[in-house]
This record gives sequence, structure tokens and C-alpha cells, in this order.
Amino acid sequence: MNEIYDAEAIVAAAQIEIPEDVLDSARLTAAEAKRELALALYAQQRLSAGKARALTGLSLWEFRQLSASRGIPVHYDESELAEDLKAIDCWERSHP
Repeated sequence: MNEIYDAEAIVAAAQIEIPEDVLDSARLTAAEAKRELALALYAQQRLSAGKARALTGLSLWEFRQLSASRGIPVHYDESELAEDLKAIDCWERSHP
């Protein structure tokens, strides 16, 4: 695992090797395979929309559109609501 040090946080990154012949057989680029992994983990409720979006490199709006086009329902629970309310409160305090 590679570690990238940042003033704000420590981020760990893992690499997955997918043989070219597997990508060729699936008719996917590496970026498309990453996107498919993110969608599958989101559909299984193993990743939040934010984490899955980050894995794909898409904006949250683009990720929501993509998941909707695949028939994957939106996952939104109380913890995500609490995060959103906290973000709204923070924004409101910084923009009086």
C-alpha cells in the first residue's frame, strides 16, 4: 500500500492489477473497470455515494445520474442526513 502524506490527512491507496487480456475480454478500459467496481459496491451498499463517486472521479451529480441510468436506487440514511445537515450548518455559519 502506498501512503501519500498531506497536511490535512493521510491517505492510503491500494492498487489492483487487472491483466490486459481480462480488460480486453470485458471490453473495458482501466477507468471503466474502476467505474464498474464503484457502481457494484454502491449497489451492494458497501460504499456510500460519496466514496463511490470519488472512486469514479465523477461529480456527485454525474455519479447519481450514472447509477440511476443503471437502475441502482439512491442510498440515503440517517448518517448521511446528519452529515448533510452538519455541512449546511457549517456553510450557513460561514456565510451570514
